[in-house]
Amino acid sequence: MNKHWIIVFVAAFFEIFWVIGLKHSDNWWSWIGTIIAIVFTFYLLLIAGKNLPVGTVYAVFVGLGTAGTVLADVLFFGEPISVAKILLISLLLAGVIGLKLVTNDSSQEEEVN
Repeated sequence: MNKHWIIVFVAAFFEIFWVIGLKHSDNWWSWIGTIIAIVFTFYLLLIAGKNLPVGTVYAVFVGLGTAGTVLADVLFFGEPISVAKILLISLLLAGVIGLKLVTNDSSQEEEVN
C-alpha cells in the first residue's frame, strides 16, 4: 500500500470525528474542532486525489467513514446494534476493500512501465 492510500485512511479516520461533531457539538470549541477536522479531511482527500483515481478514493473514504461512524455510535453513544446492521457494514467494507484491490493507482502503473 502506498502513502497516498494511507492518506485516504487517515482522512476517513478524521471524517468519523467531524461527522460525530456535527451531531454532538454544543459549544464554540467543539464546533471549531469539527470545522478543523472537515478542512483537514478534505485537504487530505485533495492530496490523495492528485495521485489516485478520484472515484475510488471517494468511495473508499465514504465507505470507511460510514462504517467507522456507525461503529463509534455503537461503542460510544449506545446506538443499538443488530445482525442486519453488522451484515450490511460487512458488505460495505467488502465492497470498499474489493474496489481498492481492483484499482490500479498511478504509482503501480509507473512501476509496471
